[in-house]
Amino acid sequence: MPDPSRTTMPDSAQADAPERPESARPEAPTTSKVFGVSGGSATSPVRILLADDHALVRRGVRLILDREPDLEVVAEAGDGAEAIEMARTHEVDLAVLDITMPRLTGLQAARELAARHPGLRILMLTMHDNEQYLFQALKSGACGYVLKSVADRDLVAACRAAVRDEPFLYPGAVTALIRNYLDRVRHGEEASGDLLTPREEEVLKLVAEGHSSKAIAELLFISIKTVHRHRANLLGKLGLHDRLELTRYAIRAGLIEA
Repeated sequence: MPDPSRTTMPDSAQADAPERPESARPEAPTTSKVFGVSGGSATSPVRILLADDHALVRRGVRLILDREPDLEVVAEAGDGAEAIEMARTHEVDLAVLDITMPRLTGLQAARELAARHPGLRILMLTMHDNEQYLFQALKSGACGYVLKSVADRDLVAACRAAVRDEPFLYPGAVTALIRNYLDRVRHGEEASGDLLTPREEEVLKLVAEGHSSKAIAELLFISIKTVHRHRANLLGKLGLHDRLELTRYAIRAGLIEA
C-alpha cells in the first residue's frame, strides 16, 4: 500500500521539471591527477628534458617515460652543456640528468639549470650507488636520485614526486644521508667538494678532457686569461703540478671516466 505521507511527482511533472543548473550538480569523482607544473591543464603532460651521453640508454628511458600519459620527453641531450642549451630553447618542466657526461657532468649542469631556471625540477639518473654523488646531487639542486638499475621501477614515481616538489631517493639513500651527515658533524669535516668553486670544477673537467685553453674559453664564455688564472688556482689549491696530475685528480673526483 502506498505511504500517504510520501508525495510522488507524476511522470508528466517529472518530465516538465526544470533541469538542475550545472553549478548545482555534484562533481563526478575522478581518479586522474594533474602532474603538469607549467600548463595548469589536466591534459598537459609534464615536459621532460632527458640528458645522457649514451643514445641506447636515452632510448630505453624514453620508452619508460613516454608510455605514461602524464609524462612526455620533449628534448634530448648528449652531455651537460647540450642539456643547458636545450633548456634554453625548449619549454621543459623537469630535467632528468645522467651524472657522468662529457663537457659538463650532470652535477655541473644541474647547478647551472637550477640557477637559470628556478622553477625547473631536476632528477639525477645514475648508475652510481654512491653517497658522495648523492650529496653532490642534492647540493646541486636535484630533488631526486634514481639508480639506472631500477629505473623501470622507480623513475616514473620519481618524476611525479619531483613535479609535486617532493624529494625522491632510492631505498637506502635516506640511511646513507643521515649516517654521512652525522659522521661529518661528529668529526667536524667539510665536504671535499667545497674545496673548488663550481667554475674551477668546470675548468678542471675540461682540462682533464684535453681541451685547449682557447677551447675552454669558448665553451665557458670567458677569456683565455681567465682560463689560465683558474688553472693556476687549481694547481695551487690541489697541490698539483701539471695537466697529467689534474687529470688523475679529475678521475678520482668522478668528473671524468678513466
